[in-house]
Amino acid sequence: MNRLAQSALLFLLGATLLHAGTTDLYLRYVKEGLRPLVLLAGVVLIATAAATLHYDRRTPARAHHHREPRVSWLLTLPVLALILVAPPALGSYSASHTGTALTKPFGFPALPAGDGPLRLAVADYASRAVYDKGRSLKGRDLKITGFVTLDRTGTAYLVRMGLNCCAADAQPVKIALTGAVPPVLRPDTWLEITGRHTPRRTVDPVNQGPVPYVEVVSSRPVPPPRDPYDETWNS
Repeated sequence: MNRLAQSALLFLLGATLLHAGTTDLYLRYVKEGLRPLVLLAGVVLIATAAATLHYDRRTPARAHHHREPRVSWLLTLPVLALILVAPPALGSYSASHTGTALTKPFGFPALPAGDGPLRLAVADYASRAVYDKGRSLKGRDLKITGFVTLDRTGTAYLVRMGLNCCAADAQPVKIALTGAVPPVLRPDTWLEITGRHTPRRTVDPVNQGPVPYVEVVSSRPVPPPRDPYDETWNS
């Protein structure tokens, strides 16, 4: 791999990162708050490519006797992967093989008052139902959105995957469904449920972590959200 090839590879990788950072593609890999770093990395790589090319043009030809080993071409593989393959967000398969990541929060902010349905994240409902015993949820109609996963017994869960940093460390938070659950549910279907808190609980079959139930009143399929991951549980 000569200097020209190195420059081209760096430029291509940098341009790919800029493309990912200026669209929603980066959300398939890292949490939303890391967008500035993705863009910065793209700029740095493109600047490095330009500097490498400039240095190569200014260096006398006789100094170009050294080349990097051929194994360096393997660096093209992650670049091609970023360009050609946009992996789907982690879904029901990962959720069904990973235990719930629900942890006790430091506190519970007051919920907005009102008579209409209260929209909650999966992790927010789960933590309030388990660690606050549902005190702030009593008497409230709730709207919660997540994707569906099923365990070996056919129990349906509403799930969101949370990130610490990137998709590699994604972990699920789960809510078990009871009440007016649709008779036919397909894993990975995104569902918006309207329901109420119930004190009923179960345990995650993977890690025996606490999983609260929600009593479903009605439900409807919805498109996947712009950001499929949820940072509520680790915020």
